[in-house]
Amino acid sequence: MDRFIDAFVARGDLAHLALLAWALGASAFAYVALRELAASVRRFDDFVREIARFNAKINATFGDDE
Repeated sequence: MDRFIDAFVARGDLAHLALLAWALGASAFAYVALRELAASVRRFDDFVREIARFNAKINATFGDDE
């Protein structure tokens, strides 16, 4: 790894190395954020399904007043 960094430093491409590190970090952050967003959507969907199941059970038990 040191030879790789030394090659970049010797050629003056340190800015490119910094840009690569920034791009990798930003991409990793976006991946984690989208993964968490997808998980929260699944949890919300499960919640809505449980509410619908509860409403159906209550309406079957006590009758539909509508």
